[in-house]
Amino acid sequence: MNKLEQPYIDLFNQHEALICQHSAGVLNRLRAGAFADFERLGFPTKKLENYKYTDISHYFKPDYGLNLNRLSIPVNPSEVFKCDVPNMSTSLYFIVNDSFYNPHLSINSLPEGVILGSLKEIAIQKPELIANYYGKLADTSEDAITAFNTSFAQDGFLLYVPKGVVIDKTIQLVNILRADVDFMANRRMLIILEENAQAKLLICDHAMDKVNFLSTQVVEIFVGENAAFDMYELEETHTSTTRISNTYVHQSAHSNVLLNAMTLYNGTTRNSTKVVLAGKGAETNLYGMAVEDKNQHVDNNTVIEHKVADCISNELYKYVLDDQSVGAFAGRVIVKPDAQRTSSQQTNRNLCVTRDAHMYTQPQLVIYADDVRCSHGATIGQLDENALFYMRARGISEKEARLLLMFAFVNEVVDTIRLDALKDRLHLLVEKRFRGELQKCQGCAICK
Repeated sequence: MNKLEQPYIDLFNQHEALICQHSAGVLNRLRAGAFADFERLGFPTKKLENYKYTDISHYFKPDYGLNLNRLSIPVNPSEVFKCDVPNMSTSLYFIVNDSFYNPHLSINSLPEGVILGSLKEIAIQKPELIANYYGKLADTSEDAITAFNTSFAQDGFLLYVPKGVVIDKTIQLVNILRADVDFMANRRMLIILEENAQAKLLICDHAMDKVNFLSTQVVEIFVGENAAFDMYELEETHTSTTRISNTYVHQSAHSNVLLNAMTLYNGTTRNSTKVVLAGKGAETNLYGMAVEDKNQHVDNNTVIEHKVADCISNELYKYVLDDQSVGAFAGRVIVKPDAQRTSSQQTNRNLCVTRDAHMYTQPQLVIYADDVRCSHGATIGQLDENALFYMRARGISEKEARLLLMFAFVNEVVDTIRLDALKDRLHLLVEKRFRGELQKCQGCAICK
């Protein structure tokens, strides 16, 4: 253990009782064991295979503030955030730093039986429900960030959709970072869809203040038999933010999951996603897109585990890198011996606009079954000079031609969105991002 971990070890040892006091018993039960795992593992460095492209430990060096006392943050998110996506009506909720914002809860109506709100409060009210799921996928013994988050997270977001219930209206969750000093938020999310349930979730990340933010996030998603779940994550913060997110998904038979992570503006982002296809006929779709310039950094690490037969996985990630930005993608598909008739396709395509931009890609297939259809591929290149010449010969300026080619390049990921209104808005936001007209989301008071 080096000096970097010691301040956090001292902090936890001195304030463990305070952390537990402002959380719930179900969350507190895992805290000590998770912290022991963190002490043993230490912060990840590039020496670890899963973190070889991003030195996570570096970002924990600043002296961040933490809201262990759960003090009220002076902001009303419903006043400062006005999402105006045309033709997309959502049920809107907020997390401020790492606390669910309760005053807004009564505005939305949800189908009978759906439970949505503060993870801490619901864990106090319904401890048996939370105990059945919390920490069951997020293994603290394997990942230090998951262990760190489990040690310090006091609240977060819960969505529970009971058997056979369909939520027609998209749920929108806005994560707002707000602080006057350098700040750390440790956020937790637990999403449970029982048999034949359906839901769509849009998560938007925003930062209000120009301070250094570090957010750790652990998401556990349980998708029951014949259930369907879409989750779209849109990151639009600023260059002084660091986001480290670990997502764990467990799918039962004939379930369908779509995850789409889109980074339009950020500082440093490290997303890890692990999906286990545990029931026959399950299908998972992982998509991601990153648009980077300056010194921005985006690292996506994915693992899809096919445990049983007759499952499908599709994976597509695309990056556009400008200036001195850095991108990384490591994707591993594991096909277990019993997973016969697996169909899996993994693709990573990358565009380096300048010679100073760097992209690292590592697609992997690990196959232990013999009756499968699996493929993977990765490319790193620059804009097609022939296409540029063709467009310029028809009167299109070089700048406009480059913008059009970059826009067309990422459209394939945007088009996977199964919400037409959101898809249309993302096309607009991506175009504005390439034109340098977008640093944050258009249409909310945070970004003006």
